[in-house]
Amino acid sequence: MALILEALVEISRKPNFADVAVELAMFAAPLWIAVLAGLLLGWAWRPGWAAGLVRALNPDSAPPPQPSCSAGPDSSVATAPTKADGDRSEKLAVTEEDLEHLCRLVEVTDGGPVWHKMMDKSLPNMRYLAWRRDPETGPPQYRSSTVYEDATPEILRDFFWDDEFRIKNGWDDMLLQHTTLKECPTTGTMVVQWVRKFPFFCSDREYIIGRRIWESGRTYYCITKGIPCLDIPRRNKPRRVDLYYSSWCIRPAESKRDGQMTACEVLLFHHEDMGIPWEIAKLGVRQGMWGCVKKIEPGLRAYQAARRTNKPPSRFVFMAQINSKIDAEQLRSFEISSDASAEIVEAEKQNLACSIPKILLVGGAVAMAYTLDHGLLTKAVIFGVVRRFAKIGKRL
Repeated sequence: MALILEALVEISRKPNFADVAVELAMFAAPLWIAVLAGLLLGWAWRPGWAAGLVRALNPDSAPPPQPSCSAGPDSSVATAPTKADGDRSEKLAVTEEDLEHLCRLVEVTDGGPVWHKMMDKSLPNMRYLAWRRDPETGPPQYRSSTVYEDATPEILRDFFWDDEFRIKNGWDDMLLQHTTLKECPTTGTMVVQWVRKFPFFCSDREYIIGRRIWESGRTYYCITKGIPCLDIPRRNKPRRVDLYYSSWCIRPAESKRDGQMTACEVLLFHHEDMGIPWEIAKLGVRQGMWGCVKKIEPGLRAYQAARRTNKPPSRFVFMAQINSKIDAEQLRSFEISSDASAEIVEAEKQNLACSIPKILLVGGAVAMAYTLDHGLLTKAVIFGVVRRFAKIGKRL
């Protein structure tokens, strides 16, 4: 600490403010580089034995067992639409229990933790609000409401289901590959394989997803979730994501322009275990969320223009239009069957020292101190400030 104080005193004696600012920047740069290096190392390094140990200590955090996938990678062409095939597909991927869970999420009656507001952004033809909550076990969960002007529930249903357009247009630039593994032309249930792009220091991720749509009037409950699939062998790269849930409710909404029902709201609920420490994932989501979301609106407008042409829609659109019907009475029964309510609150300020694990700071400091040749003083600055962060975290 004495070395740090001496260095700061020496800097303060510089003849002008510009020199002081330059010297302070030189001192601050190694610290921020250390923090970033710690983040990268913590993100990229997560050994398999550690994940297994966490699951052993917290068995409730593991995804619930589900039936295994019975279709191989070559079964992209649907078989004859028999009732037996429809029943098997329902049990395979998405069931009415999943619909009930989504309805409770929509009505905020699932009994989960409080939702904390984290974002409120808008564009001329779109408004976006987002919330996050942290369950006792499992990754962070996200809830968002996006209202699109001049859009129908049907076009948004098709838009989000159309993997072919996702890649062609590029509005979802993380999706690299998609393969249809199984289809049920009776219920519209699909099993698809995705490969998504991750940052350069992580391998890409593979998803085996079951999905299905229910319809109540002009409201659509679209469910997608990760399912086991024993017939698709696991690989080191891309790494498979087992715990994945991303479902949304699409319904008509009032336009902010004239009060008419010409807008559409999409309520999205999402969580997944990507194999990244959850605190780092939360930081990444907060920083990158709006950049991803604002690409959706121009993608939607391009999709609306493409659908107005005479070009036939994709196979994904055909499947998106096969919906299981559900009436309002049954939806109400889902709400009545559970009296547990969650809560939505406004944003709360969080201390940086609480949101960044101390081990990242220390790890980053060690890495930078022994790889950058800036002498003893720089090492003292790095370790001293990191120690200060750690003490703050203890007091909090």
